[in-house]
Amino acid sequence: MRIELADARGVGAVTTALGDAGGVVTALDVVESRPDGLVVDLTCNAVDDRHSEQLRLVVNEVAGARVRAVSDRTLLLHLGGTLSVTPKVPLKTRDDLSMAYTPGVARVSRAICADPSAVRNLTIKRNTVAVVTDGSAVLGLGDIGPSAALPVMEGKALLFKRFADIDAWPVCLATKDTDEIVRTVELIAPVYGGINLEDIAAPRCFEIERRLRKSLDIPVFHDDQHGTAVVVLAALTNSLRVVGKPMGGVRVVILGVGAAGVAITKILLAAGIGDVVAVDRQGILTPATPDLDEDRAWIAAHTNVEGRTGGLDEAVDGADVFIGVSGPNLLREEHLAKLAPDAIVFALANPDPEIDPALARRYAAVVATGRSDEPNQINNVLVFPGLFRGLLNVGAKEITEEMELAAGRALAAVVSADELSPAYVVPTVFNPGVVAAVSGAVEHASARQR
Repeated sequence: MRIELADARGVGAVTTALGDAGGVVTALDVVESRPDGLVVDLTCNAVDDRHSEQLRLVVNEVAGARVRAVSDRTLLLHLGGTLSVTPKVPLKTRDDLSMAYTPGVARVSRAICADPSAVRNLTIKRNTVAVVTDGSAVLGLGDIGPSAALPVMEGKALLFKRFADIDAWPVCLATKDTDEIVRTVELIAPVYGGINLEDIAAPRCFEIERRLRKSLDIPVFHDDQHGTAVVVLAALTNSLRVVGKPMGGVRVVILGVGAAGVAITKILLAAGIGDVVAVDRQGILTPATPDLDEDRAWIAAHTNVEGRTGGLDEAVDGADVFIGVSGPNLLREEHLAKLAPDAIVFALANPDPEIDPALARRYAAVVATGRSDEPNQINNVLVFPGLFRGLLNVGAKEITEEMELAAGRALAAVVSADELSPAYVVPTVFNPGVVAAVSGAVEHASARQR
């Protein structure tokens, strides 16, 4: 807030009023100091937009104080976007220009025309990923469309650059038509070394990924599916070490059979989990569940070895692990009480999990969430930068299940035996060893498959 004060002594009154109203003052700078008053820029943390407006009104009620303007620090950070293109070569002389562009660039084009594989070494393709969305399933926001999804995709691109030095670019498409999305990505693919599908609603996302993986000669990765699944595998691997249970002997309940739920189920079965019981709005998935699409039908056919029926009540009875990728407050305390001793609870709905983590910790030995303000954050940034780094390093043409399993095991191994605890089953996102471990595992898996 930019605040005009009739008297310098009003600063204390303003900060006190803000504190009483629940605001947290983090900075105060004097903009103008005059004999007849003072102008200050005051930075204050608010809970939400409504609280921010309340804080503005509180300041205006202080005698001799007037709020000139209010701005949001997050919006200011995004002014003009968060990405830009930075040249890698100098353009200081006519000679520089003649090599970077005409006439010298024609030699590069001829070289690629003569040997199409040279495009990877002679262009940005070798280190570039397209972050593709239709804005139909943005985390915590839902179907907000391509324009509103753009800041999220910019953020994704920032993470690629920050953690793995990959040049990623948002591609937000103004269509939800599966055929149009597939064809558009196929048309732009020559520029990129990989495609990261993001925030596309299920079940459309399954078909889009499947078709693009078949038609393109570069890796296609739907992060909402496989990124989440790989981090869950890593966290569960270490959680089972904490409680001393073998993978083959546990039963896992997965609540939510959308993009993430399907991928988590598949990777856990591939990793050797004894049994998975998948639950959606209709209850426990079985082959008799009506109106199942191809992916959910596969889940119904390959899970629930005991043949359980019913809903979440029946699914969690005696279960060792609960994994929620659904919505807020769907897991109740009575469900927690039904879990097996030394249970593991991953409540991953964001921003509001399936159950209050503090309550879950009364019953479960290990609790993880998708939140950054809780221990054991299941965050996809632990996977996708390193995974794509490895794929790009080896010039991979596809992503395989073996690569994803290798990435999950490598991520789990970043947490050493000395570090492992109920509150630390996955490394933090700023752990410098994460990207190297994941990329190295992907590269080795790729080499084994050649």
